[in-house]
Amino acid sequence: MRLFRQTSPLPADFLRGAVAVGNFDGVHRGHAKLIERLLARAREVGGPAVVLTFDPHPVRILRPELAPPPLTWTERKAELLAELGVTAVWSYPTDEALLKLSAEEFFNHVLRDGLQAQAIVEGPNFQFGRQRQGNVELLKKLCDTNGLALEVVEPIATGGELVSSSRVRESIQHGDVAAARQMLTRPYRLRGLVTHGAQRGSKIGFPTANLAGIDTLVPTIGVYAGRAFTQQGIWPAAINIGPNPTFGEGAFKFEAHLPGFSGSLYGQPLEVEFLARVRETRPFESVAALTQQLAADVQTVLKYFNEDA
Repeated sequence: MRLFRQTSPLPADFLRGAVAVGNFDGVHRGHAKLIERLLARAREVGGPAVVLTFDPHPVRILRPELAPPPLTWTERKAELLAELGVTAVWSYPTDEALLKLSAEEFFNHVLRDGLQAQAIVEGPNFQFGRQRQGNVELLKKLCDTNGLALEVVEPIATGGELVSSSRVRESIQHGDVAAARQMLTRPYRLRGLVTHGAQRGSKIGFPTANLAGIDTLVPTIGVYAGRAFTQQGIWPAAINIGPNPTFGEGAFKFEAHLPGFSGSLYGQPLEVEFLARVRETRPFESVAALTQQLAADVQTVLKYFNEDA
């Protein structure tokens, strides 16, 4: 799979295939169904399966106050789409020229001429062009006029509700990472840079990696079981999000204890995946009581980690 981040046309090997346009934030099971059909259409036309997305999402430029926190960064999104089998992801840099294109201009300039698309696969709520003026009905007319095949893929539902990036985001915001995981193709993951903290964890036998620079949605305050992806390998992770009330600290922190890991992670990138929410963050009457609870938390984390191996 190739990831392209350019406004210029793609190489010839990635033209004349099937194309899906969208944000694909989080890459959930509804997206997976759409990609399944994209791959089928690509086989029919004998070309690549290309996903066209945008970085940043246009709403972040046009209405930044309405832009929700993203669920995935570009490289992670491409990884998840690659797992589903796409040939290429074109992460189109959102610029003024793109935002000014009408729906017809976007179709002609980007899809018909730029990608030379032979087939297009979209969901029923797809909108495109300046001020989102284009919809699936207009897309069908344009495809028919230009001899392109169009397939509209209906969304899927879990628990009686449609799977969507907004619903995934809501679950994560409430700390229900297990519900989010049921909708996503992979457990929810974020990334950051390991920085120096107060080192209180090391003093009580539970050293933590403190993450800064997180650029995607952070779950609500609590203790979570997860996985940490380091340059040295994959480790179980006991994740604490929020303050340290036992020590009278109110500052928001994101810290992860990696059972069994030894060495320094300072200055390194770290990706953390969420498997389950273990408990709420709360103050303890003593450091001894805190360490006893942390030991129990580690056992819970190891249980989730081993069951998910």
